[in-house]
Amino acid sequence: MAERILVINPGSTSTKVAVFDGEKELFSHTAEHEKHETLAFSAAMEEMELRRSTIKAVLKKYGMDTIKFDGVAGRGGLLAPMQGGTWNVTPAMLSDLASARYGEHACNLGAPLALEFAKEHGVKAYIVDTVVTDEMDSRARLSGLPELPRRSIFHALSQRAAARKAAGQLGKQYSNCRFLVCHMGGGVSVAAHRNGKICDVVNALEGDGPFSPERTGRLPALGVLDLVKNGIFTYEELRSRILKTGGLWAHLGTNDLRIVEKRMAEGDTKAQLVFEALTYCIAKELSGLIPALMHLDEGENAPVTIDGFVLTGGMANSKKLIETIINNLPPLAPAFIFPAVEEMHALAGGVLRVLRGKETARDYTGTPKDLL
Repeated sequence: MAERILVINPGSTSTKVAVFDGEKELFSHTAEHEKHETLAFSAAMEEMELRRSTIKAVLKKYGMDTIKFDGVAGRGGLLAPMQGGTWNVTPAMLSDLASARYGEHACNLGAPLALEFAKEHGVKAYIVDTVVTDEMDSRARLSGLPELPRRSIFHALSQRAAARKAAGQLGKQYSNCRFLVCHMGGGVSVAAHRNGKICDVVNALEGDGPFSPERTGRLPALGVLDLVKNGIFTYEELRSRILKTGGLWAHLGTNDLRIVEKRMAEGDTKAQLVFEALTYCIAKELSGLIPALMHLDEGENAPVTIDGFVLTGGMANSKKLIETIINNLPPLAPAFIFPAVEEMHALAGGVLRVLRGKETARDYTGTPKDLL
């Protein structure tokens, strides 16, 4: 019998659970969480019991609540910048996640949840290709304010898996391709993948890029300051607005794209306008990263080669959304659409490589040397 791997992937609107027997997926289940469930909590760690009970219920539903696991993979959270690959869940990692030292998000629950279930089975817990995977070019790190350098926070696991899949369809190695990739879920992240390196990122969490079903995306900086100065929001209220109740939710009172499209079909002109703005913003951010695909040493007259635009994540299930985004993109390369990218397979694969001696899991310390 091959290695049994439990995979736990908490997102802002769902908890995904899967069990693998080696490379074979025995089952994968997405448990959706109603908005009112998660809004009842002020911090991600307060959701531990909700997520834990959800996972236990899913395992019981599929008759997997009594089997023995050989390893547990959790989605990586907001940590110090680190290389891609597989990492052991360590006390330093749990401490940084519990205190939200590097940011607040549901993905912070991945490591502690993985460890809880790993302890029950006497095995190790791991994270793979965390959202703070940092391979950005030096030129991409600078903002207009030295005190606020740009950070690499994005859906690294989903994006890299989708880009590798696109490379495979082209009959090429991921390390020889140049893609512009967008993950579209509860948050929307955009990144430039240049020859296997993710060289620039539109930060999905910290108020950068397009708005999403529940995040505001980029906002006018002085306008944000005025909202606090004029007492319209406290700091905490505005932070929650930016991360949890912005985007589609703020405009239309729902974070469900299917409901938005239904309202559009019924003649709701506001829903139509917000939908058009969402797709326009996504296409604009993808197009804006075209210069990142140029090597610094290729010269200003070197042609930019784009192997493809890659769209992935839950919103990629919407044909209307995809068609509208593609119509707004420059006709420079084919588009690859992967609504159900094998993110859970990627998490399980990282653990399998470690268990089979093909990769050595690293220990997180929370210091910059984790990039070395």
